[in-house]
Amino acid sequence: MKSATTFLMFQGQANEAIHQYQQWFPDLEIKSLTYMENSQQVAMAILDLKNLKIMVNDSVIQHNFTFTPSISIFLECESVEEINHLVAQMLEDGKALMPLDNYGFSKQFAWIEDRFGVSWQLTYN
Repeated sequence: MKSATTFLMFQGQANEAIHQYQQWFPDLEIKSLTYMENSQQVAMAILDLKNLKIMVNDSVIQHNFTFTPSISIFLECESVEEINHLVAQMLEDGKALMPLDNYGFSKQFAWIEDRFGVSWQLTYN
């Protein structure tokens, strides 16, 4: 095996999601980004978030499925302010699967599904 990578397949919202994630995560790096011919749909993008490689694209085929909260991106925040800020941003047009709270296993934890359907688990210990 050469590598293992998180892959997010969107259906026409990849470009919008990438721009949103850049706003949430100022240190998100776009390593590469190509568009489909004569389109703003993403053929393939490679992102780097704190050394997590994330591949992103828009499917050329319409599927009857989307993301599931059973798979999520887990973020360890550095401060209470950071987790509060990220949760507030993600909740704009998103939804809390587990609202920000102390659940015992974490001083502050939230599980958020963003407006694109991608699930994020955030923790601050």
